Amino acid sequence: MGPLAGVKIVEIGSIGPGPFAAMILSDLGADVVRVDRPQQTRLVPSDVPDPVMRGRPAVPADLKTAAGRELVLELAATADAVIEGFRPGVLERLGLGPDVLRARNARLVVGRITGYGQDGPLSQVPGHDVNYISVSGALGGIAREGNRPLFPLNLLGDYGGGGMLLALGVISAVLEARSSGRGQVVDAAMVDGSALLTTVFHGLRAGGGWSDTPGTNVLDSGAHFYEVYETSDGGYISVGAIERQFYADLLRILGVEPAEAPQWDKARWPALKVRFAEIFRSRSRDEWAALLEHADACATPVLSIGEAPQHPHNVARGTFIEVDGVVQPAAAPRFSRTPGDAARPVPTPVDALRAWGLAPATIAEVLEVGAAG
Repeated sequence: MGPLAGVKIVEIGSIGPGPFAAMILSDLGADVVRVDRPQQTRLVPSDVPDPVMRGRPAVPADLKTAAGRELVLELAATADAVIEGFRPGVLERLGLGPDVLRARNARLVVGRITGYGQDGPLSQVPGHDVNYISVSGALGGIAREGNRPLFPLNLLGDYGGGGMLLALGVISAVLEARSSGRGQVVDAAMVDGSALLTTVFHGLRAGGGWSDTPGTNVLDSGAHFYEVYETSDGGYISVGAIERQFYADLLRILGVEPAEAPQWDKARWPALKVRFAEIFRSRSRDEWAALLEHADACATPVLSIGEAPQHPHNVARGTFIEVDGVVQPAAAPRFSRTPGDAARPVPTPVDALRAWGLAPATIAEVLEVGAAG
């Protein structure tokens, strides 16, 4: 049983950050029921179990029908929270807005994930991760000097600044509701969340330690000691030797005399990057990894998504697991006494609805209408 055992969550089907938040909560022990719209959009091909949908049953329901709406209302009546990812106002037009939901359950938390938030000039504008991290300023800082910004996958907007903060917001509001007896709306906007992830850079900028010109700062590839270098076999080694002692060990392994490579002489950084690049091209990625990984040089091999599960450290810690034939990350973070479980058995929709207290006739009607939809 995870630390959230006893917490009940209704997830209204969506894609991206909403399901990721529900996955996190489910991994940590929450009882999550997913209400899926007919022909729900999938990011993963339909013949492959989607890891983000793990750990919870999906009940088909058309929220445009009376039966679908009543299902959500009945589930919400005993739930701690509802999670939804519609454009602002859509849930209200379906007759399932926060006021309606909380009329049956005053303690209910309604977690709402959107790109731009529930209000503001852009609240009704469609977009995706890349748009939201553009407006937050996060994307503009991820580039090499003189080049266009790079895509950080969907890690900053959808997942880090979206789903993770939605999960944190929902569980924080649930905790507060248990003492106050009153629920509330959690307005999780991916622009807000990805902006939050840039907090340290605003501090650096205010203190003169960050330039808005990409690729000229320590942490954005400007420095030779915080960079990714290509190896002889086309692989890559990441280097993050910021502290003096780690930089010294890196120089020792690379065979560079400290006097020839003053760490904080910015005028020398471009030339030192060229020299480091030449050195790293002299060996393969795995040869460098054998020399560097267990040293105090803060240097590691750059692994692909497919390679990461086989890395000895990840194997030793069980960082990745296999569920339904799909290799995927295990639950995180780790709890010493009440660990999460990303591979627990998923009840059938019938068993899940029965456990939530729905009457057999209601369950039969819901599943019949949902299947027909």
